[in-house]
Amino acid sequence: MDRNSIIGLLLMGLIIFGFTYINRPSAEELERQRIEREQMQAQEAEKATDSGALKFDSITPAEIATIKSTVRELGVTDSLTGVSTLRVDKVDLRLSADGDLQGTVDADGRVVPVADIIGNSASLPVTVGVPATKNLRNALATVARYRGFARHISGDSTTVKLENKLLSLELSNKGGVISCATLKNYESYDSTKVKLLSPETDTYSFTLTSATQRFETREFYFTPVQLSDSSVLMKLDLGDGAVWGIKYTLPEDSYLVDIDIVQQGMQSIIPSSVASMDFTWHQKMRRNEAGRVFEERNSALYYMFIDGDVDNLSESGDDKEEINQRLKWVSCKNQFFSAVLMARTNFNGGELSSVELKDNPDFIKEMQADMSVEYSASVANPASFVMYLGPNSYPVMSSLEKEIFPDENMHLTKIIPLGWPLFRWINTLIIIPVFTTLGSFISNYGIIILLLTIFIKLILFPFTYKSMMSQARMRLLAPEIKAINDKYPGNENAMKRQQETMALYSRAGANPLSGCLPMLLQMPILVAMFWFFPSAIELRGESFLWAKDLSAPDAIISWTGNIPFISSTFGNHVSLFCLLMTVTNIIYTRVTMQTQNSAGMPGMKWMMYLMPVMFLFIFNNYAAGLSYYYFLSLLITIVQTYIFRKVVSEEKMRAKMAEAARKPKKKSGFMARLEEAQRKQQQMLREQQKRQGRR
Repeated sequence: MDRNSIIGLLLMGLIIFGFTYINRPSAEELERQRIEREQMQAQEAEKATDSGALKFDSITPAEIATIKSTVRELGVTDSLTGVSTLRVDKVDLRLSADGDLQGTVDADGRVVPVADIIGNSASLPVTVGVPATKNLRNALATVARYRGFARHISGDSTTVKLENKLLSLELSNKGGVISCATLKNYESYDSTKVKLLSPETDTYSFTLTSATQRFETREFYFTPVQLSDSSVLMKLDLGDGAVWGIKYTLPEDSYLVDIDIVQQGMQSIIPSSVASMDFTWHQKMRRNEAGRVFEERNSALYYMFIDGDVDNLSESGDDKEEINQRLKWVSCKNQFFSAVLMARTNFNGGELSSVELKDNPDFIKEMQADMSVEYSASVANPASFVMYLGPNSYPVMSSLEKEIFPDENMHLTKIIPLGWPLFRWINTLIIIPVFTTLGSFISNYGIIILLLTIFIKLILFPFTYKSMMSQARMRLLAPEIKAINDKYPGNENAMKRQQETMALYSRAGANPLSGCLPMLLQMPILVAMFWFFPSAIELRGESFLWAKDLSAPDAIISWTGNIPFISSTFGNHVSLFCLLMTVTNIIYTRVTMQTQNSAGMPGMKWMMYLMPVMFLFIFNNYAAGLSYYYFLSLLITIVQTYIFRKVVSEEKMRAKMAEAARKPKKKSGFMARLEEAQRKQQQMLREQQKRQGRR
């Protein structure tokens, strides 16, 4: 194609474009065309409707007879009027005693009388008749599938309340479940009452299996029957004498709820070969504490095997576990509260899962338990459960363990993290009884912690005194030890230096390890307290001085946003009790270093001062009560040290050591063994040197 041809084509295109642009319709013309088009479409639709009027003789006499027999068989019949009613999905049917079928069908928003659908002379627009007929047939299919359960698929949601002084329960007829469980005496960090179950997030359901169908109770609307002020039966009347229900009983002044499955006539629905009933429990754990970090660390799904062992899914991160052993109970546990479901006939294992909700400000974890229990359709009470909805309080849980199942130890208190066996033993047999006793007549928990600290210090005083005496002797011997080190410097004189040092200890009646043993004996109590305070629900919400909540960090300075390294390790706040503990710890370290000879170990000195700073980072996110206890403990120890130095005369101690050095002294077993080991080591060294000299 040459240049002239290309130019010609371009000119033609410009002419066509210009002509089209000039002759384009105006906005008014476009609007008029749209209206005319819509009118034509409406006229065509009206003609189609008029020409296609639907005669509903398509509902055959056989179908009408089936509808009537179904309503009579599976509907709810009024004993006075004889009228049977069946409501399923979008269909509401009523059959009179003489067989007259009435009712309505929802045709996608328009209510249509049943008589207009099944009558031979009835006619309706296609846009109404087609969905009405479809919904009626769908309802019949649903009834055929669910049989007696079908009458409970539709309904209006209602709740029934059970409550005592401790617990308020709302029972929903949808699913027949405890939809809401509120603890009356506890509040969340946002000043609302603590809810362990909520209708928006938590649910559970039983699944019954017939020969052809699985029935999940969460799909059905139960009929509430108030048996008494403390007991409600959620009932499904399935027709032909078949009844299935869940009975709830809330005793007076208790955190326990008895849950009993009751039934009769279920053999006609559930085959005798069915030996188990599935159970699903889903809970989205709500945040209750101001200190989210520590609440996350102490929230997990716990479970107990029938042999008494208690285990849990991971408290950090997502976790899933397939359980192939029988379980006694399962618990959705957070830092201070738990919902525990205990089966009287045990759970047959199942699958447990937990998912962290890091980015959700209101919830911390999502937990689910899929299990099964033994079931028989011929038994009136095929399964029974006890649900604990309450605080993780050791006194409360331990008192309820024998009440629940007198012949079994339910080990509910193992939900509370009190440390490894030794530390747990100290907490349960010493610390908790003393703490509970003090709390029974003192309301200020800051004072209680002070008295508890003094009590522990009194118990440990004999060990502390012995340790201080040993430190005093070592302090008096420090100049002589330095002289020995100066006299025998270098590694080649290490053996001689050690021998002289041990001889000095022997003459003075000092033992360098005698101060370590008392400290080691105190460590289990210190570690036990580390576990006790973050788990003590008694401290929750209790204020003292500037701390608003002794179970959470006492932040005096806080900030938003993420500071690299600081936010992840230290947090976004400064805890004053933790800061005081750190300062006191540094002072205590300095006092301790004055009693020790660390001239030859300068690195150890810096390490001793570094430890309190490390504790500052560790304990800043812990409960204020724990930091307050350690602060008091260190402060009392410093006071004890200064009092000891004032009371105990170093001159008298030096005189006693000199007198002991002059007396013939029988070597202790430890010193004798140590010297024997040194002698053998020195002999081996000499023999080794001789062999090297011969070479």
